[in-house]
Amino acid sequence: MADLLTAYARALGVTVAGTDDGAPVLSLGFSHDLEGRPGAWHGGAIAGLLETAGYAALRSALAEAGRDPLLKPINVTVQYLSTGKPQASYARGRIVRLGRRNANLAVEAWQDDPAKPIASAVMNILMVESD
Repeated sequence: MADLLTAYARALGVTVAGTDDGAPVLSLGFSHDLEGRPGAWHGGAIAGLLETAGYAALRSALAEAGRDPLLKPINVTVQYLSTGKPQASYARGRIVRLGRRNANLAVEAWQDDPAKPIASAVMNILMVESD
C-alpha cells in the first residue's frame, strides 16, 4: 500500500493505517511542523491529508480495475468543520462516481471518532490514460 502515497505524502509523514470497505485509511501524526495557531493543526496540513486520502482511494480502485492513468485535479474543495487537536488525524476517501475519464470523490478526516470529522473535501479528478 506504500505505493499509494506520493513523495509529498511520505515527506509530510502520512502512512497507511489500514483499510475500511476496501479504501485505504491514512494517518498523520501531529508535530510542530504541522501546527497552525498554537495547539492546533494547520489547515494546509489537513487539506494535504484529505487530498492524499482521496488520491489513495482512487489509485486503489483503479489498480483493482487494472488501470493506471495519470491523475490531474479538476478541483478540490475543503470544508473545515472543527479545530484539529494536537494528536494523530486519519482520513479516508470514498469514490462517488468512477467514470472512464473523470472521478468524483468525497473525503473525510477525523481524530477520535470517524463519525465526528474535523474536515471534509470534495474532489473531481481527470484521468488520462497513458499510451
